Amino acid sequence: MNCQLSIYLYFCSVKKRYFIYFSYKGTAYHGWQFQPNGISVQEVLTKALCTILRTEIELTGAGRTDTGVHAKFMVAHFDLETELPVKFNLISKLNSFLPKDISIAKLIEVKPNAHARFDAISRRYEYHVVTSKNVFKNEFAAKGSEHLDFDLMNQAAATLMEFSDFTSFSKLHTDVKTNNCKISSANWKNLNDEWVFSIEADRFLRNMVRAIVGTLFEVGRHRMSVEEFKVVIEAKNRCKAGVSVPAQGLYLVDIQYPNGIYI
Repeated sequence: MNCQLSIYLYFCSVKKRYFIYFSYKGTAYHGWQFQPNGISVQEVLTKALCTILRTEIELTGAGRTDTGVHAKFMVAHFDLETELPVKFNLISKLNSFLPKDISIAKLIEVKPNAHARFDAISRRYEYHVVTSKNVFKNEFAAKGSEHLDFDLMNQAAATLMEFSDFTSFSKLHTDVKTNNCKISSANWKNLNDEWVFSIEADRFLRNMVRAIVGTLFEVGRHRMSVEEFKVVIEAKNRCKAGVSVPAQGLYLVDIQYPNGIYI
Protein backbone atom coordinates (compact mmCIF):
# COMPACT_ATOMS: atom_id res chain seq x y z
CA MET A 1 0.00 0.00 0.00
CA ASN A 2 2.80 2.39 0.92
CA CYS A 3 4.58 1.54 -2.33
CA GLN A 4 1.45 2.20 -4.39
CA LEU A 5 0.91 5.48 -2.58
CA SER A 6 4.51 6.53 -3.28
CA ILE A 7 4.11 5.78 -6.98
CA TYR A 8 0.82 7.71 -7.06
CA LEU A 9 2.38 10.73 -5.37
CA TYR A 10 5.37 10.58 -7.71
CA PHE A 11 3.25 10.80 -10.83
CA CYS A 12 1.06 13.50 -9.30
CA SER A 13 4.13 15.62 -8.57
CA VAL A 14 5.60 15.50 -12.08
CA LYS A 15 5.81 19.03 -13.41
CA LYS A 16 3.49 20.11 -16.17
CA ARG A 17 4.71 22.83 -18.53
CA TYR A 18 2.31 25.27 -20.13
CA PHE A 19 2.58 27.82 -22.93
CA ILE A 20 0.49 30.92 -22.29
CA TYR A 21 -0.44 33.12 -25.26
CA PHE A 22 -1.28 36.76 -24.66
CA SER A 23 -1.18 40.32 -25.98
CA TYR A 24 -0.46 43.67 -24.41
CA LYS A 25 -0.42 47.38 -25.03
CA GLY A 26 3.09 48.39 -24.05
CA THR A 27 2.53 52.10 -23.37
CA ALA A 28 2.50 51.83 -19.57
CA TYR A 29 5.31 49.27 -19.27
CA HIS A 30 9.10 49.26 -19.27
CA GLY A 31 9.07 46.39 -21.75
CA TRP A 32 8.44 42.71 -21.18
CA GLN A 33 11.31 41.79 -18.86
CA PHE A 34 11.56 42.45 -15.11
CA GLN A 35 13.10 45.86 -14.42
CA PRO A 36 14.57 47.12 -11.12
CA ASN A 37 13.16 50.63 -11.51
CA GLY A 38 9.97 50.23 -13.54
CA ILE A 39 6.93 48.04 -13.99
CA SER A 40 7.09 45.36 -16.69
CA VAL A 41 4.59 43.04 -18.34
CA GLN A 42 6.46 40.03 -16.96
CA GLU A 43 6.12 41.35 -13.41
CA VAL A 44 2.37 42.03 -13.71
CA LEU A 45 1.57 38.69 -15.35
CA THR A 46 3.75 36.71 -12.92
CA LYS A 47 2.04 38.31 -9.92
CA ALA A 48 -1.37 37.50 -11.39
CA LEU A 49 -0.46 33.84 -11.95
CA CYS A 50 1.03 33.48 -8.47
CA THR A 51 -2.05 35.03 -6.86
CA ILE A 52 -4.61 32.94 -8.73
CA LEU A 53 -2.72 29.64 -8.61
CA ARG A 54 -1.53 30.25 -5.02
CA THR A 55 1.98 29.08 -5.77
CA GLU A 56 5.27 30.55 -6.92
CA ILE A 57 5.45 30.81 -10.70
CA GLU A 58 8.51 31.51 -12.84
CA LEU A 59 7.48 32.91 -16.20
CA THR A 60 9.86 32.67 -19.18
CA GLY A 61 9.03 34.77 -22.24
CA ALA A 62 9.71 34.10 -25.91
CA GLY A 63 11.81 37.24 -26.01
CA ARG A 64 11.82 40.77 -24.70
CA THR A 65 10.22 43.92 -26.00
CA ASP A 66 11.50 47.39 -25.16
CA THR A 67 9.71 50.13 -23.26
CA GLY A 68 6.52 51.21 -25.03
CA VAL A 69 6.54 48.39 -27.60
CA HIS A 70 3.29 46.44 -28.06
CA ALA A 71 2.63 42.74 -28.60
CA LYS A 72 -0.36 41.43 -30.51
CA PHE A 73 1.04 37.93 -29.99
CA MET A 74 3.39 36.91 -27.19
CA VAL A 75 4.21 33.54 -25.63
CA ALA A 76 5.69 32.53 -22.28
CA HIS A 77 6.00 29.24 -20.41
CA PHE A 78 5.65 28.23 -16.78
CA ASP A 79 5.62 25.00 -14.76
CA LEU A 80 3.10 23.56 -12.32
CA GLU A 81 3.54 20.58 -10.04
CA THR A 82 0.11 19.23 -10.97
CA GLU A 83 -2.43 19.56 -13.78
CA LEU A 84 -4.94 22.36 -13.65
CA PRO A 85 -8.39 21.23 -12.44
CA VAL A 86 -10.74 20.55 -15.34
CA LYS A 87 -13.27 23.16 -14.24
CA PHE A 88 -10.64 25.77 -13.40
CA ASN A 89 -10.85 28.42 -16.12
CA LEU A 90 -7.46 30.08 -15.69
CA ILE A 91 -7.84 32.25 -18.79
CA SER A 92 -11.07 33.80 -17.56
CA LYS A 93 -9.70 34.33 -14.06
CA LEU A 94 -6.52 35.94 -15.36
CA ASN A 95 -8.37 38.29 -17.71
CA SER A 96 -10.61 39.39 -14.83
CA PHE A 97 -7.58 39.97 -12.59
CA LEU A 98 -5.19 41.62 -15.05
CA PRO A 99 -5.29 45.29 -16.08
CA LYS A 100 -7.11 46.13 -19.30
CA ASP A 101 -3.90 46.48 -21.30
CA ILE A 102 -2.93 42.78 -20.95
CA SER A 103 -5.14 40.05 -22.39
CA ILE A 104 -4.75 36.25 -22.24
CA ALA A 105 -5.77 34.33 -25.39
CA LYS A 106 -5.05 30.66 -24.64
CA LEU A 107 -3.17 28.18 -22.50
CA ILE A 108 -1.66 24.95 -23.87
CA GLU A 109 0.17 22.12 -22.17
CA VAL A 110 3.48 21.36 -23.90
CA LYS A 111 6.24 18.82 -23.48
CA PRO A 112 8.29 19.25 -20.26
CA ASN A 113 11.39 20.42 -22.15
CA ALA A 114 9.60 22.86 -24.47
CA HIS A 115 10.98 26.38 -24.19
CA ALA A 116 9.13 29.55 -25.17
CA ARG A 117 12.32 31.34 -26.17
CA PHE A 118 14.76 28.74 -27.43
CA ASP A 119 12.24 26.62 -29.35
CA ALA A 120 10.85 29.52 -31.37
CA ILE A 121 11.77 29.08 -35.04
CA SER A 122 10.61 32.50 -36.25
CA ARG A 123 9.28 35.81 -35.00
CA ARG A 124 7.51 38.55 -36.91
CA TYR A 125 7.28 42.25 -36.11
CA GLU A 126 5.30 45.08 -37.65
CA TYR A 127 6.05 48.77 -37.59
CA HIS A 128 3.10 51.08 -38.21
CA VAL A 129 3.49 54.54 -39.71
CA VAL A 130 0.88 57.20 -40.44
CA THR A 131 1.84 59.92 -42.91
CA SER A 132 -0.79 62.45 -41.84
CA LYS A 133 -2.06 63.58 -38.46
CA ASN A 134 -4.35 60.93 -36.93
CA VAL A 135 -5.62 61.61 -33.41
CA PHE A 136 -6.81 58.02 -33.00
CA LYS A 137 -3.41 56.45 -33.64
CA ASN A 138 -1.02 58.67 -31.70
CA GLU A 139 -0.31 55.89 -29.20
CA PHE A 140 -0.17 53.07 -31.73
CA ALA A 141 1.68 54.35 -34.79
CA ALA A 142 4.62 56.61 -35.52
CA LYS A 143 4.30 59.79 -37.59
CA GLY A 144 6.24 59.67 -40.83
CA SER A 145 6.69 62.17 -43.62
CA GLU A 146 3.99 62.10 -46.27
CA HIS A 147 6.79 62.39 -48.85
CA LEU A 148 8.50 59.11 -47.96
CA ASP A 149 9.36 57.03 -51.04
CA PHE A 150 7.98 53.64 -49.96
CA ASP A 151 8.82 52.00 -53.29
CA LEU A 152 12.49 52.82 -52.77
CA MET A 153 12.26 51.74 -49.14
CA ASN A 154 10.93 48.37 -50.30
CA GLN A 155 13.89 47.99 -52.65
CA ALA A 156 16.24 48.59 -49.72
CA ALA A 157 14.27 46.26 -47.43
CA ALA A 158 14.57 43.45 -49.99
CA THR A 159 18.37 43.57 -49.65
CA LEU A 160 18.17 42.61 -45.96
CA MET A 161 17.82 38.95 -46.97
CA GLU A 162 21.30 39.12 -48.53
CA PHE A 163 22.96 39.56 -45.13
CA SER A 164 23.28 37.69 -41.84
CA ASP A 165 25.28 40.02 -39.57
CA PHE A 166 23.16 42.96 -38.37
CA THR A 167 25.55 44.61 -35.94
CA SER A 168 24.75 47.96 -37.57
CA PHE A 169 21.17 47.69 -36.30
CA SER A 170 21.91 46.33 -32.83
CA LYS A 171 21.86 48.23 -29.56
CA LEU A 172 25.42 48.66 -28.33
CA HIS A 173 26.93 46.64 -25.47
CA THR A 174 24.34 43.84 -25.37
CA ASP A 175 25.16 40.43 -23.91
CA VAL A 176 24.37 38.31 -27.00
CA LYS A 177 26.96 35.89 -28.38
CA THR A 178 26.28 36.69 -32.03
CA ASN A 179 24.64 39.42 -34.09
CA ASN A 180 23.70 36.99 -36.85
CA CYS A 181 20.04 36.66 -37.82
CA LYS A 182 18.29 35.02 -40.75
CA ILE A 183 15.68 37.38 -42.16
CA SER A 184 13.10 35.57 -44.29
CA SER A 185 10.90 38.51 -45.32
CA ALA A 186 10.85 42.30 -45.05
CA ASN A 187 8.50 44.68 -46.85
CA TRP A 188 6.26 47.75 -46.64
CA LYS A 189 2.53 47.57 -47.40
CA ASN A 190 -0.10 50.27 -47.59
CA LEU A 191 -3.10 49.43 -45.40
CA ASN A 192 -5.84 52.04 -45.67
CA ASP A 193 -4.50 55.19 -43.98
CA GLU A 194 -1.17 53.78 -42.79
CA TRP A 195 1.97 52.04 -43.97
CA VAL A 196 3.09 48.84 -42.26
CA PHE A 197 6.58 47.39 -42.33
CA SER A 198 6.56 43.63 -41.74
CA ILE A 199 9.74 41.71 -40.99
CA GLU A 200 10.23 38.05 -40.08
CA ALA A 201 13.41 36.34 -38.86
CA ASP A 202 14.62 33.47 -36.75
CA ARG A 203 15.73 35.97 -34.09
CA PHE A 204 16.08 39.71 -33.55
CA LEU A 205 18.68 41.84 -31.82
CA ARG A 206 17.77 44.50 -29.29
CA ASN A 207 16.46 47.63 -31.03
CA MET A 208 17.02 45.95 -34.41
CA VAL A 209 13.63 46.61 -36.04
CA ARG A 210 13.44 50.23 -34.93
CA ALA A 211 16.98 50.86 -36.22
CA ILE A 212 16.19 49.21 -39.56
CA VAL A 213 13.06 51.33 -39.98
CA GLY A 214 14.92 54.49 -39.02
CA THR A 215 17.55 53.75 -41.68
CA LEU A 216 14.88 52.92 -44.26
CA PHE A 217 13.39 56.35 -43.54
CA GLU A 218 16.70 57.84 -44.71
CA VAL A 219 16.25 55.92 -47.95
CA GLY A 220 12.64 57.09 -48.22
CA ARG A 221 13.73 60.71 -47.80
CA HIS A 222 16.31 60.24 -50.60
CA ARG A 223 19.14 60.95 -48.20
CA MET A 224 20.52 57.43 -48.70
CA SER A 225 20.52 55.20 -51.77
CA VAL A 226 19.77 51.48 -51.78
CA GLU A 227 23.47 50.79 -52.33
CA GLU A 228 24.38 53.05 -49.41
CA PHE A 229 21.86 51.17 -47.27
CA LYS A 230 23.76 47.96 -48.07
CA VAL A 231 27.05 49.65 -47.19
CA VAL A 232 25.59 50.52 -43.78
CA ILE A 233 24.88 46.83 -43.12
CA GLU A 234 28.32 45.79 -44.33
CA ALA A 235 29.97 48.34 -42.02
CA LYS A 236 28.79 46.45 -38.91
CA ASN A 237 28.77 49.77 -37.11
CA ARG A 238 25.68 51.13 -35.32
CA CYS A 239 26.91 54.70 -35.81
CA LYS A 240 26.53 54.32 -39.59
CA ALA A 241 22.81 53.52 -39.43
CA GLY A 242 19.88 55.86 -38.94
CA VAL A 243 18.29 56.80 -35.63
CA SER A 244 15.83 54.41 -34.02
CA VAL A 245 12.18 55.26 -34.64
CA PRO A 246 9.73 55.72 -31.72
CA ALA A 247 8.59 52.62 -29.83
CA GLN A 248 4.83 53.14 -30.09
CA GLY A 249 4.74 52.03 -33.74
CA LEU A 250 6.31 48.61 -33.09
CA TYR A 251 4.37 45.39 -32.55
CA LEU A 252 5.40 41.78 -32.03
CA VAL A 253 2.74 39.99 -34.09
CA ASP A 254 3.69 36.32 -34.43
CA ILE A 255 5.95 33.57 -33.08
CA GLN A 256 6.20 30.14 -34.69
CA TYR A 257 7.13 26.86 -33.00
CA PRO A 258 7.76 23.33 -34.27
CA ASN A 259 4.79 20.99 -33.91
CA GLY A 260 6.90 18.55 -31.91
CA ILE A 261 6.75 20.60 -28.69
CA TYR A 262 3.01 20.16 -28.26
CA ILE A 263 1.26 17.29 -26.49
